[in-house]
Amino acid sequence: MSNLLLDCRDISKSYQDGKNEVKVLESLDLQLSSHELLAITGSSGSGKSTLLHILGTLDKPSQGTVLFNGKDINQLSNSKQAKFRNQELGFIYQFHHLLGEFSALENVMMPLMIAGVSGHKAKMQALEMIESVGLRDRALHNPSQLSGGERQRIAIARALVNRPALVLADEPTGNLDSVNAEGIFDLLKSLRDKQGTSFVVVTHDEHLANRLDRVVNLSSGKLNQFKVA
Repeated sequence: MSNLLLDCRDISKSYQDGKNEVKVLESLDLQLSSHELLAITGSSGSGKSTLLHILGTLDKPSQGTVLFNGKDINQLSNSKQAKFRNQELGFIYQFHHLLGEFSALENVMMPLMIAGVSGHKAKMQALEMIESVGLRDRALHNPSQLSGGERQRIAIARALVNRPALVLADEPTGNLDSVNAEGIFDLLKSLRDKQGTSFVVVTHDEHLANRLDRVVNLSSGKLNQFKVA
């Protein structure tokens, strides 16, 4: 696969439940190209969120390697993994996780401030990102003053403000109605085209998943290719 960004090899994950070993992922291989939109579907409990956590260095596989631009990210120190998450990854969840006491602008600025960007530059960059998701006129509103679709757009702006190479999205439209869900997927495609960001999107919505470049299905701990655009 050309322009390979992510290369997961022989990924397995299991847990001990008393004396029993529970296998969540089993000898899984997954590749992702730069600028690719990948959907992962599967039933509840199939291990989709566990896989995302492994890709995002929030969990470690029981075996296997995760290569990001050829580098084994599980071999990084904790501090380097934290830096990797801040600079190379963005995260979007079903629940927006915006901080209610801060404005939309301040929420989007936070990853930049954590990275040590100056306040003025962070503000300008965050405003640019908020404008790209169509909410410049809502930048000074607190999350409670935004609709569900607007909150999720601000969460997407926050995930992308550092211009990461990869965004991991866990059921990003799960709390939205069909109209807002369609809008979010259109937005992801638009941002991919503008910024060249790759996305791995976990979703139960097969209609929306099929609008992405490629769909794989996770079942019994293994991935099966379902559709290629």
